[in-house]
Formats: sequence, structure tokens, C-alpha cells
Amino acid sequence: MQYQAMQTPKKSLWSFGTRAVVYAAIGAALYGVLSALTNVLAIPGAGNVSVRPAVAIVFLFGLAFGPLVGFITGLLGNLIADLFFGQFWFWWSLGNGLMGLVAGLFMPMMTDYRRLRDLAFGEVAVILGAAVGMLLASLSEIWVSGADMTTVFVANFWPAFLSNIINGLILTPILMIAYSAIVSRSGR
Repeated sequence: MQYQAMQTPKKSLWSFGTRAVVYAAIGAALYGVLSALTNVLAIPGAGNVSVRPAVAIVFLFGLAFGPLVGFITGLLGNLIADLFFGQFWFWWSLGNGLMGLVAGLFMPMMTDYRRLRDLAFGEVAVILGAAVGMLLASLSEIWVSGADMTTVFVANFWPAFLSNIINGLILTPILMIAYSAIVSRSGR
């Protein structure tokens, strides 16, 4: 069987229709529930930061369906995970949304999620998305909880950023390849 590159049609970066709403809802539900399952994996010494392998879902949904779907997946997914534990941290939900939004900015460059070029774009999206999203969330601790800059970076930013990029760099390409296989088999 000969390998055929999956060619995706040109995508509008900011379009948001019925399908996008469905994708965002699926992404948010997946991210929220799977993140809630790993919220107990707190990083020692970090300010309420846990290991969340499910963050790769936020990156994938941004890369595959655009910045708005990525944003909603991260924002609402984080909110769902927080509510499982009776808490709500708006700025951290917003930061998770920004991770998906930044990843979604790479969507028009994607042509075949199995190609090395697209996987590399996905990796760059993970790093930039995690940096932007977790920087905003971490800096919010200055005005929300009165933390100083050292605490913000040592207890919030670095643990969240590193956890997200490690999980994202490993799992996002796997999800991209799996997504590509699903799309190829469905004939879309």
C-alpha cells in the first residue's frame, strides 16, 4: 500500500460555525475530564500546579480546528477540571485557553499531520502556546494573590510551563498522527 499525503483544504483561521462549536465542546469535555483525573499529580513546591498530560488535547484541537476552538477547548476544559475540585481560577483557565489559541494560529500552515514539517510546527506551537498561556496565568498571581515576581516564576510559571511542554512535546505529535489516520480513514 502506497503512502498518500493527507491534503487538507485551505482553512479559514477565524471561522466559527456549527462544526467548530461541536469540536470545541468535545475538546473541552475531553480536556476537562482527563485533566481532572490527573489533578492529583501535584508538582511538589509548585503553587497549585499539577501534571496534566491531557494538555496535548488543547494543542491538537487548536492545530486541527483553529484558534477559536483551541481557545474554548483550553478555557472551558480547565474550568471543568477545576470545578471537579470545587475551585475556579479564571486566569489559569484563560491561560489554558491562550495555549490553544496560539496553537491554532499554526492551523493554516498544516497540510499533513504526519509530515515532519507539520510535526515541527506542532512542536513550536506547543512551546509558544505554553509560554504565552502560562506566563499570563502566572503573572496574574501578582495581582490576585499578591505574589512577588520570584514566586511567580519559581512556584507558578516554570512548573506549569515545563510540565505542559514536556507533555505537549511528547503527546501532541502522537495525537496529530492519530488524528491524521482517523481523517484519512474517514475520507474527509
